[in-house]
Amino acid sequence: MTLVLATRNAGKVRELRDLLGGLPLRIASLEDFAGVPPISEEAPSLEENAAAKAWAACRFTGSVALGEDTGLEVGALGGAPGARAARYFGPGLTDGERVACLLAALAGVPEGQRAARFRCAVAIAEPRGRHWIVTRECCGAIAQAPRGVHGFGYDPVFLAEGMGRTLAELELPAKNAVSHRGQAVRAAIPILERLIREAGVNR
Repeated sequence: MTLVLATRNAGKVRELRDLLGGLPLRIASLEDFAGVPPISEEAPSLEENAAAKAWAACRFTGSVALGEDTGLEVGALGGAPGARAARYFGPGLTDGERVACLLAALAGVPEGQRAARFRCAVAIAEPRGRHWIVTRECCGAIAQAPRGVHGFGYDPVFLAEGMGRTLAELELPAKNAVSHRGQAVRAAIPILERLIREAGVNR
């Protein structure tokens, strides 16, 4: 069975491939298909954005698709940037620029008041019209400065609860073990296993 990852983000593709590596799947991403139209990510919730991505990829490719959307919620910012984590500080910014904007917004906020959480929604859509959504979260805090060279996005300033390190300081297997995305994908694996079994029966 082919599973299309509804993303062009190389970091996400790498993490998702690692998480799904134990399944008998042919994994592709949007980079493997020409002419895929832009997918809107302007819905107010992670679940809606993830579902929109999964359905768009499913319809375009005719294959089972996995869409994922992640939000960062910072208590001192009233829950922002939330579902607009990649666009909150403006369009076209690099990961490093977004991290710098976040740290500037939290300037002067003491360590005990920098609580945050990553939330991740994973949606699976299949050509017969069924879809599923699972959501998980990773709690922690925003560091005073970037640390680590792994990961992407806000990983260099997100201190995972109980780890004492940012997500960017963790090698991929360790990050996937605790991260919001890792938890959400593992929760979705039974759904994919069911679809794999059905594909085998229908051959």
